[in-house]
Amino acid sequence: MLKPLATFALALAVTAANAQPNVPVYGFTVKNSYPHDPKAFTQGLFFRDGHLYETTGRNGTSSLRKVELTTGKVLQKADMPPEIFGEGSTAVGNDIVALTWTSQVGYVFDMKTFKLKASFKYVGEGWGLASDAKQVYMSDGSSFIRVLEPKTYKELRRIQVTHQGKAIERLNELEMVDGELFANVWGSELILRIDPADGRVKGVINLEGLLPAAQRGTQEPDAVLNGIAWDARRKRLFVTGKLWPKVFEIDLVPQKR
Repeated sequence: MLKPLATFALALAVTAANAQPNVPVYGFTVKNSYPHDPKAFTQGLFFRDGHLYETTGRNGTSSLRKVELTTGKVLQKADMPPEIFGEGSTAVGNDIVALTWTSQVGYVFDMKTFKLKASFKYVGEGWGLASDAKQVYMSDGSSFIRVLEPKTYKELRRIQVTHQGKAIERLNELEMVDGELFANVWGSELILRIDPADGRVKGVINLEGLLPAAQRGTQEPDAVLNGIAWDARRKRLFVTGKLWPKVFEIDLVPQKR
């Protein structure tokens, strides 16, 4: 069951999209599903060179992982200190950049060895990360996306995400998909397609029913959608959630109005 605020956000976004002919609403079809560690509190997810890379959260269990897509096997893992609550992550060149929730510090890991190379500071909470060839995008649970410089990770500016003039908050996991910034709204079954230039929502993806609560293997209220990865070469979109036993490869299907 969705939390009341998340349900409101979902209804608001889908209703607003239906009210605007130029803002499409999408459903989905499942092309494939793959095993996923049901104990992984997924915070960040991305695809690189045939593998999924994942950061997990919660104090004492936060980690960086390289995962075999087809089997869900963890091929490589680096645990974070027990006082750290891991958050979103993304690839920047040959590095992996990862956030923490309330520690106000980010980490830079070598993608091959998982060795810590550097750290950087930021103010406020860290939630999600995504990157393109020029910039890094960071969410903090608000309606704003921070744009970071990809070498120093200093904040350059902020973009507010809006839908029909209304700000959409609780933006969490981020992913760049063919020039658009995909963001899920925490606690909902909703992913927004965002123009990274101005924060305008260009589409709404409704994933209700992808994995019913009864199939999530846990009664925890935080076992929600959170994890978006894009295989740019083969044009494959993967989604999962916190404590979910599966990763889904999906195609988007425009919904009839």
